[in-house]
Amino acid sequence: MDVPAGVLGRLRGICLGLPEAYEEVAWVGVRWRVRTRTFAHVLTVEGGRPAAFARAAGTEGPCTILTFRSEGPELDVLRRSGPPFFGPPWGPDVVGMVLGPNIDWSEVAELITESFCARAPMTLARQVERPPG
Repeated sequence: MDVPAGVLGRLRGICLGLPEAYEEVAWVGVRWRVRTRTFAHVLTVEGGRPAAFARAAGTEGPCTILTFRSEGPELDVLRRSGPPFFGPPWGPDVVGMVLGPNIDWSEVAELITESFCARAPMTLARQVERPPG
């Protein structure tokens, strides 16, 4: 149930470019944190496992799933928009995304950056260049 190397490499490039972000092996998959707060987590669902992620995404797999944090109006839109997004039940600000073959990596980078800014201390979030609006 390893995350595909190409996906992991793309995510690693995005996440580790953020101030004080670091990577660690999670209970399943890989997660990126700032201080002690997770802002992105990637894993593979296969054969309905891990069960919580398979149920939340509505798939037995195989597929790769990214979870991140969101806030404000974007949170509600993402959680209700349908595939590739879904709203996991384990956190009110968590959004899941199935990373399919036609994924828009610019969108993924923007969502991860916003997640980082939502989880990071203000001093670090202010260091991140974000698009206007």
